[in-house]
Amino acid sequence: MSEWRECNLKDVAEIQTGPFGSQLKNEQYITGGTPVITVEHINGFRIAEFDYPSVTDEDKERLSKYLLQSGDIIFTRVGSVDLSAFVKPPQNGWMFSSRMLRVRVIQDVDSRFLSYFFQQKRFREYIFNISVGATMPSINTEILKSIPISYPSLPEQKTIAEVLSSLDDKIDLLHRQNKTLEQMAETLFRQWFVEEAREDWEELTIYDAIDLVGGGTPKTSILEYWDGKINWLSGGDITANHKGIIITSEKYITEKGLDKSSTKLLPKYAMVISARGTVGKYCMLSEPMAFSQSNYGIKPRFPNTYFFTYLLVAHSVDELQSAAYGSVFDTITTNTFKGHSVLLPKENVIQDFNCEVTPFFEKILNNSNQIHTLESIRNTLLPKLMSGEVRIASNG
Repeated sequence: MSEWRECNLKDVAEIQTGPFGSQLKNEQYITGGTPVITVEHINGFRIAEFDYPSVTDEDKERLSKYLLQSGDIIFTRVGSVDLSAFVKPPQNGWMFSSRMLRVRVIQDVDSRFLSYFFQQKRFREYIFNISVGATMPSINTEILKSIPISYPSLPEQKTIAEVLSSLDDKIDLLHRQNKTLEQMAETLFRQWFVEEAREDWEELTIYDAIDLVGGGTPKTSILEYWDGKINWLSGGDITANHKGIIITSEKYITEKGLDKSSTKLLPKYAMVISARGTVGKYCMLSEPMAFSQSNYGIKPRFPNTYFFTYLLVAHSVDELQSAAYGSVFDTITTNTFKGHSVLLPKENVIQDFNCEVTPFFEKILNNSNQIHTLESIRNTLLPKLMSGEVRIASNG
C-alpha cells in the first residue's frame, strides 16, 4: 500500500450538519413535499424507502444549503454513529435532518469508494471509539473532519467501487423484486378478504385467527446456553428485516439454552412481531428460530396457512400499532390482538388462498437467500480491497 495516500477527511471533503431545530421544527413537516432523511431511514448502508417526513417548497428554498446531491454520503450523527449511506440519483434534491451529517467530496477521492471505506468494520469501530456523549454516542463535523482515511489512485478507487457496487446493485434488484412480490401478495389478500368479504363470514379477533407464542431469553451468565446453532431473534434483528424473510440473527443459542429457558422454537415460515419499544415490526422466518420476550411469535391457527397468516397480520399491523400503549415505551399485548376483529371465510377458502400466494413467498425466500450470499461475498471482499490485500487492475 506504499502508493496509497493518507490524509484527514477534511482534506478531501466538506462536512455539513443538518438544519438546527430552530430552523426546521417538527410541526413544519408535511406530507408529499421534499423528503427529509433522518436516522431511522438508514438501514444496511442504504436509504430505506418508507415514511419520509417532508418540507414545503418554501422551506426547501429557505434551507437549500441542506439539500443533498447524488454522490453525497450521509452519516447518522446520534446513536448508531457508525451508519452511513450513499446518496443515489433518486434522492438528489432531498434534505437531511439535524440528526444527520453530510459528507461531500471536493477532490481526489471517488465518493462511491469513500462510502465503502466508511462501511469497513474497523472504521465503524473507530468512529464509535472517538464519539462523544455521556448517555448516547454522537459525532459532529469536527470529529468527522479529523478522521484519517487512506486511498489509492483515482482509477483504482473507481475499479474497487465498481466491483463492490456491482454486488450491491444485484442486492438492490433482489430487494426490489421482493418488494414487488410482497405487494402482489398483499393485493390478492385485499381482493379475497377485504373487497370480496361477505357478511355471512365469521367474525374473529386477530387473537383467535392466529396462534400467538411468547418468547424468552436464556440466562446470559450461563455460557453453555449461547453461541450454539439456533438463531435467536432480538428486536434489532426483526427491525432490520422488517417486511422481509430473515435469514440469520446476530445471536445464537444452544439446544440447552432452548430447553432451559422460556424461549420457543418457531417453525419455518412462522413470523415474529416486535411487541415493545418500536412495536409492529415483523418478518417471516427462513428456518426454525427462537426469539426474545420482547416479541411475539405467530403461527397459523389454520394448518399450514403460513402465508395467509403473515398477510393477515401485515394487513392489521396499523391497527395493532395504534392500539399499543405504555407509559414509557409502546407495548403490544394479547389484549391488543383481541381488540381487533376481522371477517374470515371457511377454512377451505383460506387454504386455497394460501396455495395461490405460495409461489410468491417461495420466490421471496429464494431471493433472500441470494441476498444473504451476495452480502457475505461483499463483506468478505470489502476489508481486503480497502486494505490493499486484494488488488484489482484498474482501467486507468
